[in-house]
Amino acid sequence: MNPCTAKEAVSLARVVEKGTKNVARKVDIVFAPSFPFLPLVASHSSLKLGAQDVFWEPEGAYTGEVSVAQLKSLGVKYVIIGHSERRAMWETNDIVQKKLRAALMSGMRAVFCVGELEHKKETAFPPLVREELHNGLRGIKKPLFRNLIIVYEPVWAVGTGKPALPKDAFEINILIRRELLNIIGKKYAAKIPILYGGSVDDKNAALFVKDGRMDGLLVGGASLSANKFIKIIKNIGAI
Repeated sequence: MNPCTAKEAVSLARVVEKGTKNVARKVDIVFAPSFPFLPLVASHSSLKLGAQDVFWEPEGAYTGEVSVAQLKSLGVKYVIIGHSERRAMWETNDIVQKKLRAALMSGMRAVFCVGELEHKKETAFPPLVREELHNGLRGIKKPLFRNLIIVYEPVWAVGTGKPALPKDAFEINILIRRELLNIIGKKYAAKIPILYGGSVDDKNAALFVKDGRMDGLLVGGASLSANKFIKIIKNIGAI
């Protein structure tokens, strides 16, 4: 729920857009503000828009929810699903799966978050990550996965200032890719982008892409500072 006002959200989007014009062709930049700010940001910048959540039903009496069609009508093309903060508010794997299905069937790009709660060095591939992958993707037709993006988001790193090490992220990257091969096959799994999220800042962002071999990043707190966010984007564009 940041920033607090519409004025701040629009200003942030404008500054980021202006500061990244020289690298916009090299790096895909998606801005995901709170629901009330989506139309304002859309009307004041040309940045690609993402939403922080979505409901799985197409329409109906679901007070407080936002549908895929409503988001698409605002020009939103990406939606984050299964974020650790949503899961912490009792969002189950079944709910995540229904949201993923709805988003992918609509043609939107679904940014699907998975990650373990605790950091255990002795566990190469956390069982919870495997469980979230399998449960989230079950029953979804394989051709829909062309619009899927996976985010490895270790919960213990989110908002703590203690990110995973790039080398550890690289290992998880490989393991997630192998698991995707088992779940949906080589044709689709090989093309799914895998991102990292969890205490990303302007100092470590490029390392996750270069050494961690991540395809991109889901940036949290650092994106609220236009200067830091611009540095992150420029550092990635320079790789």
